[in-house]
Amino acid sequence: MLQQGEPISTRVVIADEQPLMLEGLAQVLRAFPTTAVNRCTSGGELFAALLEGPDLVITDIRLGDRDGLSVLREVRQRGLQVPVILVTGPLRDTEVLEGMQLGIRGLVPKESPLDAVQHCVRTVLEGGTCLDQTVVGRAMSTTMAREAARRELAEQLTGREMEVMLAMVAGAKPREAAERLGISEGTLKVHLHHIYRKLGVASRDGLIALAREKGLT
Repeated sequence: MLQQGEPISTRVVIADEQPLMLEGLAQVLRAFPTTAVNRCTSGGELFAALLEGPDLVITDIRLGDRDGLSVLREVRQRGLQVPVILVTGPLRDTEVLEGMQLGIRGLVPKESPLDAVQHCVRTVLEGGTCLDQTVVGRAMSTTMAREAARRELAEQLTGREMEVMLAMVAGAKPREAAERLGISEGTLKVHLHHIYRKLGVASRDGLIALAREKGLT
């Protein structure tokens, strides 16, 4: 339902599966008297609301039928550049980085006080950005460490051996990994033997432990 103030100058979409969270966001927006608020509880509703070209979107990532990043990805592909603030729970580092690549303007953890969300909204509406530096910094640091580990391993392994290793530490069974890579299971086992020898591990468990230590899993 659209709630309107007089006069309407700012159209904001808020999206979250939790009614209490939606009410909290609506409370934040009451500090902006000329705001129309459209509440969404699913990814489908969010996508439809985005197509109407609001002035601002505040959304969680977890929306049940679709995640918020996939919705944002699709509307960006359509050329819509609506400012977006993520008010969300814990994110994987890859999700933080994808959000930044998709041009999010704000990122606020859900456990933040409402005045922190309000400050972020005001900053973004004034044309600025408001990204939680702890979350972003951790994602950047982890990604840089992971890339450094990949480069280090790439100096020890061939390209095919890297593919085999990543498939195995991701949880694929030997037959599944072989099919995915277009090789026989026997060939895959030969690659694994070479990988174990080069990296100084004795088993798949050792390989997984090494990959975890280097931040690859």
